[in-house]
Amino acid sequence: MANNFLLEIGLEDMPAHVVTPSVEQLKKRVATYLKDQRITFANIEMFATPRRLAVIVKDLADKQPDIDEEVKGPAKKIALDADGNWTKAAIGFSKGQGASVDDIVFKELKGVDYVYVQKHIQGQPVQEVLAGLKDVITAMTFPTLMKWGANSLNYIRPIKWLVALYNEEVIPFSILDITTDKVSEGHRFLGHEAVINTPLEYEEKLTEQFVIASLSKRKQMIKDQIAAIAQNNNWQVHIDPELLEEVTNLVEWPTAFAGGFDPKYLVIPDEVLITSMRDHQRFFYVQDSEGKLLPNFISVRNGNDHMINNVIAGNEKVLTARLEDAMFFFEEDQKVNVADYVERLKKVSFHDKISTMYEKMQRVGVIANHIANAISLPDAARADLTRASEIYKFDLVSGMVGEFAELQGVMGEKYALLQGENSAVATAIREHYMPISANGELPTSTIGAILAVADKLDSVMTFFAAGMIPSGSNDPYALRRQASGIVRIITDQDWSLNLNDVLVGVEKEEQAAGVAPAIDLASQNEAVIDFIKDRVRQYLGDLKVRYDITDAVINGLENNILFIVKSAQVLTNHKDDADFKNVVESLTRVLRIADKAESLVTVDPALFENESETKLYEAVSELTKTIAGLTADQLYTKLVAISPIISEYFDATMVMAKDEAIKNNRLSQLHELAQMIYHLGDLNQLVVKS
Repeated sequence: MANNFLLEIGLEDMPAHVVTPSVEQLKKRVATYLKDQRITFANIEMFATPRRLAVIVKDLADKQPDIDEEVKGPAKKIALDADGNWTKAAIGFSKGQGASVDDIVFKELKGVDYVYVQKHIQGQPVQEVLAGLKDVITAMTFPTLMKWGANSLNYIRPIKWLVALYNEEVIPFSILDITTDKVSEGHRFLGHEAVINTPLEYEEKLTEQFVIASLSKRKQMIKDQIAAIAQNNNWQVHIDPELLEEVTNLVEWPTAFAGGFDPKYLVIPDEVLITSMRDHQRFFYVQDSEGKLLPNFISVRNGNDHMINNVIAGNEKVLTARLEDAMFFFEEDQKVNVADYVERLKKVSFHDKISTMYEKMQRVGVIANHIANAISLPDAARADLTRASEIYKFDLVSGMVGEFAELQGVMGEKYALLQGENSAVATAIREHYMPISANGELPTSTIGAILAVADKLDSVMTFFAAGMIPSGSNDPYALRRQASGIVRIITDQDWSLNLNDVLVGVEKEEQAAGVAPAIDLASQNEAVIDFIKDRVRQYLGDLKVRYDITDAVINGLENNILFIVKSAQVLTNHKDDADFKNVVESLTRVLRIADKAESLVTVDPALFENESETKLYEAVSELTKTIAGLTADQLYTKLVAISPIISEYFDATMVMAKDEAIKNNRLSQLHELAQMIYHLGDLNQLVVKS
């Protein structure tokens, strides 16, 4: 008979967002534990609801395999004293292995004799091994923890029951005052206890008690029910994956239903209505065949359809109250003009150690103008960029954003258009928040992209200067996300921006404009550059760039984000070339020897002693003239072309000459070339194949 094992942890209702990752963690931990204990199995199925985390392990071995192994101990000279008697070290070693000194043998290893004993480990029955899962359960980690009663255990929610069933046998262990059994709990209101006789009847027994234990089956039920309602009403329903996941983890027995609201609320912007339904009430919004929002919604009840009309009425009442608030704020907000909103920002703190929000906008205006100059933004767009930077935070003091904080930027765009701002300015107001997540959408307009980078760069610069630098997992102001946004936008827009030049230039321009904060920005320039380059490292990792190539380009001299990314792509594209190894070896030889230069001088051709020095000098001089305008691909191509000249140079030239002047001349020549190589990256970091 195949051996199967069910483990279920019954809990008070968990937050929806932790259900799926928690059961995935449980599955992984159980699998790791069994493998570490040498228990083989076929596969693990996972189950989860708001009130339970469970796994079924299928086709387990009956027991651990026996192990015969040879264990190495101390050296012979330590195991025996001068008289040939066993030492405490030898006696202790043999006892520790469950043997005696009579079992010791000597074997040579690399010219030294060592003590060895043969050790036989009897495999334990699988039932004894499974009892150790208690420690697996208590070792789980969660984003939030709680205690209950006088207990010391920290867990996501109080544990209410435990099921540990091996075939038909309960595996006994306890956590606090909860002891394992074969009894699970059904739906909180519709079901009763469910006695599980064998692991494979787990799903069936819970279904009888109104619990769909499978996440995937419960999710599919919800999708099918929504699709049926939509088809019956000729509706279009966008099923947001994140909302579907959340709803799936809020219910054990899903029943979808449709409700509605007064069409008068449709004058409110769609984004407000959708936010009210999706984010606040966990409703799926409804559209007609042309994509127009309808005064209807679909929700999912944790239960059956008994008294469903009362449920519908209750949900409609709650939504209507929220829409009434939204209608009020929408109407009231339009009674205030943009200039008045901006004036109010003078009393809104960006951070009490830095400035007001109004002052931040002034700084961002300077940064945006600097970027515009660097990328040669057309004059026609300058006025729109200036206007956007002057007002882009105004909606923060609107009533709507006060009630619906997630709509900042969105309402800024809506209100800007209603008050006569042009579409480019309005779009930039919305886009400056992008991306709002690690892989979120990026701004599509150039003005929006400039404003987004400027706003994020100001935050990173000022928080660093104020001493609020992220450390470890501590990043309360989301500076890592903002720096990642800077990297992604600059790369997406194909902007060539040297970070050091931008920081130094911006600081001077803010001082000149009289908008610099009362903190020392320049003191943290190097730290800011390293911080943003670390986000470039993460970006390249997401692109699956090889680790050594990433190390090379990050540790080079270049502070231009786009150039660093392009350099990584160039090295990736050429890493399998037939001449790649030879090229890298010649270039890294330059780097290694150039690092020995202690006294740099102006290279003097009169000190050259062979033709190869002249050839290298001419090649380096030519490269020096053009390097400022070269792309990463062009720089690599030119370095490849110089590679044979470098090889010829080293074959004919003793760099470390006895004559100090000649040695320094040669080291200085190599240093000049090394600086240009370092712009591509620190090629010493590359791992090249033979």
